[in-house]
Amino acid sequence: MKKILEVNDLSVSFSTYGDDVKAVRGVSFEVNEKETLAIVGESGSGKSVTAQSLMRLIPMPPGKFDGGSIMFNGEDITQKSDKQMEDIRGKDISMIFQDPMTSLNPTMTVGKQIAEGLIKHQNMTKKEAHMRGVELLTLVGIPNPDARINQYPHEYSGGMRQRAMIAIALACNPKMLIADEPTTALDVTIQAQILDLMRDLQEQTGTAIILITHDLGVVANAAHRVAVMYGGKIVETGNVDEIFYNPKHPYTWGLLGSMPKIDGGDDELQAIPGSPPDLADPPKGCPFAARCPYAMEVCKNHMPEYTELSDTQKTACWLLDERAPKVEPPESAKVGGLKVNG
Repeated sequence: MKKILEVNDLSVSFSTYGDDVKAVRGVSFEVNEKETLAIVGESGSGKSVTAQSLMRLIPMPPGKFDGGSIMFNGEDITQKSDKQMEDIRGKDISMIFQDPMTSLNPTMTVGKQIAEGLIKHQNMTKKEAHMRGVELLTLVGIPNPDARINQYPHEYSGGMRQRAMIAIALACNPKMLIADEPTTALDVTIQAQILDLMRDLQEQTGTAIILITHDLGVVANAAHRVAVMYGGKIVETGNVDEIFYNPKHPYTWGLLGSMPKIDGGDDELQAIPGSPPDLADPPKGCPFAARCPYAMEVCKNHMPEYTELSDTQKTACWLLDERAPKVEPPESAKVGGLKVNG
């Protein structure tokens, strides 16, 4: 498979009145064409900052790249000028934002917002862009697209606004689509429809997708591979089966334990006690050590190296060191009856 994106040792921080907040700390991952990579973790783990870095949407200042590279189609986009990035955004990399109501322009019709990118990047006439807009609205399942294309965002329901956002993002057939919590504000039925739509469109167009989410149920249905992020670092990566059925990091166990089970068990959802680390003064060792029930002294003072468990799974945890005590995942981390996309 062709590699579309390769992120190497990316670090991003934000200057505040006190200290620099180190939001992303040495993150590395890659994405292949026709593949969906899910980046999961609770709020404040660095997921959205990572996504915005890939689009070069971090406001600078206060944000800044502290190191690393983002290789997209063989070119480092951290070195591109703002003008060069304008040519890449929307055309080669598109993004579906978390809240379509704040991302769509309330003063422009949906059709005009779809047409903008087509006129700029595809050199279409207004008439051609309008016709393509109708096609895209049909593609994303909006009924009566000939009429709907002339309506404003407030005339759309929440699910339709999200579909319109997807239509705008897909207008120029991007090589990579970044979806930042694309189903958060939607009810469960609409969530499933949006995820099915993204999967169908990926099969039709071959677009690589990066899915940013805190919802492991979404991951099970939509992703091929998973990167688990905590405290600005990726602590575990693997394919969907490995993360759900053979997780090795205690934070991944905690995320799985906080998921509702579908096999009818009466177990209560397991919360992860404590709070995420202060990234203005990040811990020296494993970022999860202060909340981890299995933490040892070495965890607090030294960040573990990745242990490669397979060709696709690697985990940064001292429990995998041969000198560490043997610890089994808790019962709450075992996924019962869940079918994953794989």
